[in-house]
Amino acid sequence: MSKLSKSDQFLDLSDYGRPIAKKVAFSLKNTQVTPIHVTLIFGICGLIAVYFILTNHFKLAAVFLILKSIIDAVDGELARVKKTPSYTGRYLDSVFDIILNALIFSAIGWISSSNWWLVVLAFFSVQLQGTLYNFYYVILRNQSLGGDTTSKIFENKRPDALPGESQKSVNILFTCYLILYGLFDKIIQKLDTTAFKSTNFPSWFMTCLSLYGLGFQLLLIAIMLSLSLSTYIIPFFIWYNVFLVLLILIRKIRLN
Repeated sequence: MSKLSKSDQFLDLSDYGRPIAKKVAFSLKNTQVTPIHVTLIFGICGLIAVYFILTNHFKLAAVFLILKSIIDAVDGELARVKKTPSYTGRYLDSVFDIILNALIFSAIGWISSSNWWLVVLAFFSVQLQGTLYNFYYVILRNQSLGGDTTSKIFENKRPDALPGESQKSVNILFTCYLILYGLFDKIIQKLDTTAFKSTNFPSWFMTCLSLYGLGFQLLLIAIMLSLSLSTYIIPFFIWYNVFLVLLILIRKIRLN
């Protein structure tokens, strides 16, 4: 199963690791490695990147941020290859992402001596941008014929565990997801209340939207760290919100 049908696929600038991820997932198809194992590995890569940021090894931090993005794509691909989709993996992936984002921006704020309210604002901005990307993308995925529907447009109802996973684990991780992402989901849904009714998400719009995908955000951070521009990362992601308003307006006015 693919995330999208062929007719709905687009150039996703945040998904540059997908070709490698598919090859890795295929090589792991007949092994004991599970998607959860892969999720844990990308979490470790993220923690290593945070360590290298704090120790001013910026190029190494950049390598592990990009590696984290690539491995982040492997767990979903492996679940599709093994035909073992799970809500446990879906929510664990999201929980790891937001915790790592908080740690990454805290580390950048620390080494750049940024005001903490700006660090919080930058982190909030990144999460809001990513939520917009996920909101529109999941709407498209749920409409796509034969596409992956593990992710829901509105995550407001605890799902029933799929075969092979524990309902208790799903319940715990779903609760964690709501605590960590609930506010961001509500803000984006409030800003575009009719988006879920739309069937018009052309490829050019989705490609522009992918500028807010986590993979592309981490790529930007990696590039700026490599160029010794760490002091600009916090203000950049605050100003990067300008596209959020623009994308929502385009969706409402031109694509409604």
